[in-house]
Amino acid sequence: MLSGKRIILGVTGGIAAYKAAFLLREFQKAGAEVRVTMTPSATRFVGTETFASLSRHDVAVEVFPESSSADAWTRHIEWGEWADLFVIAPCTANTLGKIVHGFSDNMLTSTVLAARCPILICPTMDGGMYQAPATQQNLQKVAEFGYHILEPEEGYLASGLEGKGRLPGPQTILKKAETLIVSKKKEDKLLSGKSVLVTAGPTREHIDPVRFISNPSTGKMGFAMAEAAQRLGADVTLIHGPVQLVPPSGVETIEIETAEQLYEKVREYATADVVIMSAAVSDFAPTDYHHQKVKKDNASSEIKLKSTPDILSWLGGQRRNGQVLIGFAMETENLVENATRKLNEKNIDWIVANSLSENDSGFGVDTNTVLLLGNGEKQEISGSKREVARILLDKIFAH
Repeated sequence: MLSGKRIILGVTGGIAAYKAAFLLREFQKAGAEVRVTMTPSATRFVGTETFASLSRHDVAVEVFPESSSADAWTRHIEWGEWADLFVIAPCTANTLGKIVHGFSDNMLTSTVLAARCPILICPTMDGGMYQAPATQQNLQKVAEFGYHILEPEEGYLASGLEGKGRLPGPQTILKKAETLIVSKKKEDKLLSGKSVLVTAGPTREHIDPVRFISNPSTGKMGFAMAEAAQRLGADVTLIHGPVQLVPPSGVETIEIETAEQLYEKVREYATADVVIMSAAVSDFAPTDYHHQKVKKDNASSEIKLKSTPDILSWLGGQRRNGQVLIGFAMETENLVENATRKLNEKNIDWIVANSLSENDSGFGVDTNTVLLLGNGEKQEISGSKREVARILLDKIFAH
């Protein structure tokens, strides 16, 4: 599976750096071409000559090497476009922190920012450092970035203590690398040439200029779905309500506020090959809108409401042949029953259901646990919202 593939091996300054030489040889035996980049600290454990001899390529360490060609400082750009996979093994807590915060003070961290391929991080350190809150938070962050993590193994550590922090063996890393290469190959084709419409975030239904009816949706799940669809090769349009998120690069974005505005925009883009309705749409809006702020002394104790357009039902009623419709359902009880009813009544293909009663799931958080229903299947998926989005689309379109 790795034959002919191009791999960047990143080596950071931990005692496990010597094991990277054995990993490099395993990649080569599998038919891959390997280039090595090291942090300056890593060179104190293993010399660059070792990796240069094994890889038959110069080893990149500094962004501005003292003696090299004039264009050596742009090597991270060239390598970032060249590679099919970037494996950082071992990855110290220090380099992990730099990756999370976008530091680019050496060639390895600069290449991470420039990489256009999957990145596999193998965190390796003393057990106490691995369990430290900062390290665990950084691991969560890189997972949200879409990077892949291979957890360390437990055992005897360089400190003389027992704990979780050992670099996994070369074959374990090799197997994980093969999985990512296969997944990337599938990603390159899964939605290539398809148009995908994604809705995300809340809607707001105003009572007056300063008050409105809404919900706690932050749009994180919908934005993750848009990003995942784009990574699978789709031409993505994202319609979203008021959120505090940066849209994925290369995705056409349209901002709306009310359910009626969302309905009109969805009608405009309803011919998309795939429609993913992940927006949290208000079911009701005030019957009357007050153009001036309603003063407390003059306010009524009642607000009359009207139903907003049922956008998902409209899509299901006018769908064209071959179109794929995916809905979302947020429930507080009877998750399977309510989601199944919505799936059937709306005439859609798939529904993604999640419950507010689950820990680390639902509005505002970065993780999710969802139930995918459709095509006679029922499957639970958990992880960061970016991970869940990728798995959902893989499950739906791998059929």
